[in-house]
Amino acid sequence: MRVWPGQPYPLGATWDGEGVNFALFSEHATAVELCLFEHPQDANEVYRIRMPELTDHVWHVYLPDVRPGQFYGYRVHGPYKPEEGHRFNPNNLLIDPYAKAITGRIEWSNALFAYKVGGPNEDLEMSTDNSAAGVPKSVVIESAFTWGTDRRPRIPWNRTVIYECHVKGMTIRHPDVPKPLRGTYLGLCSDPMIDYFLALGITAVELLPIHQFVVDRQLVKQGLTNYWGYNSIGFFAPDVRYAAKGLGNQVYEFKSMVKTLHSAGIEVILDVVYNHTGEGNHLGPTLSLKGIDNRAYYRIVEGDARYYMDYTGTGNS
Repeated sequence: MRVWPGQPYPLGATWDGEGVNFALFSEHATAVELCLFEHPQDANEVYRIRMPELTDHVWHVYLPDVRPGQFYGYRVHGPYKPEEGHRFNPNNLLIDPYAKAITGRIEWSNALFAYKVGGPNEDLEMSTDNSAAGVPKSVVIESAFTWGTDRRPRIPWNRTVIYECHVKGMTIRHPDVPKPLRGTYLGLCSDPMIDYFLALGITAVELLPIHQFVVDRQLVKQGLTNYWGYNSIGFFAPDVRYAAKGLGNQVYEFKSMVKTLHSAGIEVILDVVYNHTGEGNHLGPTLSLKGIDNRAYYRIVEGDARYYMDYTGTGNS
């Protein structure tokens, strides 16, 4: 595996036709390792590459031998001092916050927490369990797409009529949507749905969160799910659960949906919730931002950095 310095921009994993540039922001880390996996469920990486360059708090590397479809994650080194707001634990595999695709659901276990669950010191005692088997992997994508003459409709606000809907809920029981497309991005832009939207006279669909999200451990234990998706873990990754053809197709199908709706004169608005993520409060799992740089990505309590400024009562900020 050849390792070149790469560039600090753009953030995330970027395929340029010859290789892939990886860039990750972490102000307080002491080292960052890029981990490459052969399969989404693997517990052990096939390559662990120490990222050699640091530019303006961005760690970066370029791998000329990596191609789209590569599964990856990060292990970030630094102090584990929750009382100071630092929660670095290289035993936790971390999702790239700028990943354009993520493999799927979390497989819950105590290993996904950076601390020893059930211990007398709660989150103050660092865990040594490897979390990689249960953490979804980030995916390098081929970003090329035939947009053609697609343009945003740019309908004036005084003529805008918005229909708020959920990708799955809108189509999962619609009798006229082809069964293989029900509950998916492609189902939402199928002919029966477009005919319905146009008959209503709406000019835009506002989609409840379509970003890759976390179903809380407590809900999973009860056999429930986070239906609405307000628990994002990848703000740049369309959730694979809404892809008709599953993993590897979510980005293409999402873009196809947007292009098809635009061609019908319908704008697409995304509901994005930035005030909290699927990592929860100080006792929540370490899946991405919390382990990459807790102090940089979250608002913490002044004078007691162990806790978060939970302005909205949703677990973190």
